[in-house]
Amino acid sequence: MWIGAAIFTMLCFGTNNMIFKWSTTKGYSKIHIQLFFYLVAFSLSLSYGLFIGIHHMNIVTIVLGTLIGILNANGNIQMSKAFEKGPANITSSLISMNTIIPVLCASLIFHEHITLIQWVGIVIMLCSAVVIQYSPSTNVHIDYLPWMLRISFAILSLGILGVLMKASTYLNIHPLNTLICMYGGGAVYLIVNSLIQKESWQKSEGKIGAVVGLLSVVGYSCYFFALKSGISSIVFPIVSLSCLVVLCGSFFIFHEKLKIHQIVGVITALLGIIFTKI
Repeated sequence: MWIGAAIFTMLCFGTNNMIFKWSTTKGYSKIHIQLFFYLVAFSLSLSYGLFIGIHHMNIVTIVLGTLIGILNANGNIQMSKAFEKGPANITSSLISMNTIIPVLCASLIFHEHITLIQWVGIVIMLCSAVVIQYSPSTNVHIDYLPWMLRISFAILSLGILGVLMKASTYLNIHPLNTLICMYGGGAVYLIVNSLIQKESWQKSEGKIGAVVGLLSVVGYSCYFFALKSGISSIVFPIVSLSCLVVLCGSFFIFHEKLKIHQIVGVITALLGIIFTKI
């Protein structure tokens, strides 16, 4: 059941990444879309919480949830800025390695037992995520130092995010409480960023953000369930394979051709999932 939840999270996150990719071609602000999706997600999670009754909210939940929201928003912002400084394909491949941080922490800090065959599956999935997104580029200008700094910040933000999510389930914090604090804290962070950036607002950004927000609530709900019920060292690599959705979407929607190494990456990714279930 928890592997199914992790795969559903992968589909939701992959669809959102596809929407972000499409919105970039239309010139929409990623900060604005994120802000709208955080506000919509916060409204949905808070409304649901008020309807069923919010569990006891303490300072640890508020701080932890807020940090998760800020790290998620900051990771996405740093990634978008890294795309501006260097080739997007190599950037995506490097940032996808952030999964190694929560995988190692789950084993070393939270003492999860992982069999040798499962470790093989984890490594295969991580390598597949990198291979799928990688595409050699030539004659591409790279503003190296700012590019590497943005990539490093994105890796740290998204990697620590995964560790904190696991910590929240380890501390038995109710996922709904974490979601409310996550989206609320992230929304405040994005409001500050939007005031600093002073980008032009477009009406369509609200509609796009609403769709992304709905998918995010569903995706993160499944994510927390998978982390609480299953082996997080396996959950994290599966979620990182959201690039599979982007790859397939690019093929069917944008009619981008698949390269041989990407096809191999897809096959090995599926093989990795099978290994983790043995």
